[in-house]
Amino acid sequence: MSSEEQDRLSAERYGAGSDHNSAGSNARQLHSTPLVQGRTVGTTPHAHANYAAGEAHASHLRGGELDEMDHAASRADGVGYYVSKRKQAKRSHRVLKVVVISLVAVLAVAGAAFAWYINSINSKLSKGIDSNLLNQLVAPTETDDPFYMLLLGVDQDEERTEEWGADQSNYRTDSIILVRVDPPNKKVTLISIPRDTMVDMDEHGKQKINAAYSFGGAAYMVQVVSKLAGVNISHYAELNFEQFTSIVDTLGGVEVTLPVAVSDMDYAGIDLPAGTQTLNGEEALGLCRSRHAYDAYGGGDYYRSANQRMVIAAIIRKVLESDPTTWPSLISQLADSVTTDLSATDILSLANQFKDLDTENDIYSGSVPTTSQYIDNLWYEVVDEDAWKTMMERTEAGETPYSDSSQDFTSGVAGSVGTSTTDSSSTDASSTRSEPVYSGTVLVLNGTSTQGVASNAANVLTQTGYSAIAGNADSTEHTTTTIVYNTSASSSALGEAKGVAEKLGLSVTPTENPGTYSDNYDVIVVLGTDYKSK
Repeated sequence: MSSEEQDRLSAERYGAGSDHNSAGSNARQLHSTPLVQGRTVGTTPHAHANYAAGEAHASHLRGGELDEMDHAASRADGVGYYVSKRKQAKRSHRVLKVVVISLVAVLAVAGAAFAWYINSINSKLSKGIDSNLLNQLVAPTETDDPFYMLLLGVDQDEERTEEWGADQSNYRTDSIILVRVDPPNKKVTLISIPRDTMVDMDEHGKQKINAAYSFGGAAYMVQVVSKLAGVNISHYAELNFEQFTSIVDTLGGVEVTLPVAVSDMDYAGIDLPAGTQTLNGEEALGLCRSRHAYDAYGGGDYYRSANQRMVIAAIIRKVLESDPTTWPSLISQLADSVTTDLSATDILSLANQFKDLDTENDIYSGSVPTTSQYIDNLWYEVVDEDAWKTMMERTEAGETPYSDSSQDFTSGVAGSVGTSTTDSSSTDASSTRSEPVYSGTVLVLNGTSTQGVASNAANVLTQTGYSAIAGNADSTEHTTTTIVYNTSASSSALGEAKGVAEKLGLSVTPTENPGTYSDNYDVIVVLGTDYKSK
């Protein structure tokens, strides 16, 4: 074959413009690359073309261009490619590891900071809680059972602390409230215990209940109240009224409804109109302190206690209506004015359980039923045992303390919350008023042989606000003094009779007129030889 024919055949085989040596070199190069990406490559030009087309199609399916390995021309290039990929993977793993470690570290620091924050709140909340108190508290049988909590209000302001010192024994509690908390049924019951309630304190004898705090602090107070109510007390909280203004202000004020205007600038610094209004911290504090605003109604401590329950219910309502994310901050504020065995976690858990509480209908309120008696030159509130037993039976059953709102003599005068489920708004609340009232008409009769006794007593009463006149009884041989009242003459006659007994220094329990005395006066007093004129 001639050289021209050979060149023509070579051009046909290897392409125009290529020489035989170049084609041979390319062929050898294809033979020197037997494995690319795990696939065997043919040795013929036709096989090479098919392989290149397949790789291009694979690259298209992968969504990208052919990478450098797709063009690898030798085993050495392939090894380098894999080494490079392994280095990139190690770098990626190192970066991921650093990110994960950093994230864990941040979370750990954040967790530690939150734990420190909660612990700092717990430290403030539990300040003053000692082992004696904890030993008096009795946990519920089941974790979700209703439980009782004792809430004390101590008016220990800065001025009193400087004068009397910080020791608990120097103070008596101004407010005593037994609280029943029922998480399963979402109900809360607040029962005030008058601070002058007479109780037997064993070696201390018969005392006003608020003296228990000075005798033995919180632990002894829990013991005394538990015995009085006949229930186990599981938790304790002590509120410093002087500091609790910050709680109300933090909440943006609380809304209350006052049936009558409350003015007590001399003692509480408040002058509030009747009606629904939002109180700031100072105003709420003044309302919780004020009892002289109710001097015209008598027994101002009862009205003050009713207002305290109303303010507490208003605070509960405002907290539960707020954004739950703000609760930890609120608890932190609370810790500055409250001492309790409950931890911040406990409080948050309770708040979450009660977040759907119907605050208008499921917060109940009441006061221990008592009668005022003047004993050994002191006024005491003596518990009406039968009425008290009935009230606690209703409370234990998850019912309102009162079977009827007319049983709450503060209704219509002081603030109230959830007193009963019965509508008795038409009933004059003053008709059952049992606290002393310092007004009304009084007939004083001398039942002794000593002249001027009745006139002297009538003058004492006139000077204290009564309209009193003197006269003689049917006999001069009365040895004991009698006080009767006429509800037909005045709806507040019972309270007026108690006020008369107080002003005359008589340890006498008034009774309703059995029909043997005049009904033209609110109160009739028949003085006996036991009366010592003032």
